[in-house]
Amino acid sequence: MAKKGLLIVISGPSGAGKGTICKQLLAEESQLRYSISATTRPPRKGETNGKDYIFLDEEQFMKMRDRGEFLEWAEVYGNFYGTPKKNVEEQLNQGYDVILEIDIQGALQIKRKFPEGVFIFIVPPSLEELESRITKRGTDSQEVIARRLNSAAKELEYVCEYDYVVVNDEVDKAVQRVKAIITAEKCRPHRREINIQ
Repeated sequence: MAKKGLLIVISGPSGAGKGTICKQLLAEESQLRYSISATTRPPRKGETNGKDYIFLDEEQFMKMRDRGEFLEWAEVYGNFYGTPKKNVEEQLNQGYDVILEIDIQGALQIKRKFPEGVFIFIVPPSLEELESRITKRGTDSQEVIARRLNSAAKELEYVCEYDYVVVNDEVDKAVQRVKAIITAEKCRPHRREINIQ
């Protein structure tokens, strides 16, 4: 039987680079799987249903929520987001490490249910850099950008709820830091079977 995988939860302010870091980790680590979140927000340009998100209408989302099919769910900027439970549990039981890229509300829900998870908070080098990244995306109105920046300052107050904080000053360096965290976590005594004869 495969050893149970590691649940890795990544959060941080919008524009911190969570998605970029996760994509690079997935490209480099064959034992890592990504949990696709469900959302009621409309797809952004270039996003694909079932690959980037599972896009649902609000009624579909609420039915799944009421049936207990989410590990966590939250309302963020007027849209609902949730992590479907079934796929995550299947992957972990097959021995794969599963990475969740979710907001703070969801991460704290998961921490209560899966305290053995690894919780990593990604931060930008500065709020000025964060504003620049969000603006360069070109997907949000000025009002939404202002709201995201306001939220970022509040979200940074939750850093101490996480096991690790990674500054995303350069993507390659941030990815290496996350890899080092995963390696260190797998070396913890309670995660290893030691058979020394």
